[in-house]
Amino acid sequence: MSSEMVLSVADQSVMAILMIGGPLLILSLFVGLIVSIIQAATQIQEQTLAFIPKIVTVLFGLILFGPWMLSKMLTFTETIFANLSNFIK
Repeated sequence: MSSEMVLSVADQSVMAILMIGGPLLILSLFVGLIVSIIQAATQIQEQTLAFIPKIVTVLFGLILFGPWMLSKMLTFTETIFANLSNFIK
């Protein structure tokens, strides 16, 4: 297995991770920012208040983006398994 193949697989892996986890992280980031702004405006400094909206948002994001995320994971896994013979050389 050449170094170019290793770098190619590593690049594909990182891109797959970013594409799969990115939407949920972005949703959580925006909800956390909105909750933080509301907490600062109302001077409610409860630490646990930010977790419930984030959890609900991530669960909603999983429902919304779940099929797309699963298809991306399956495509990546099929690509890895299809090239498995090239990795063993």
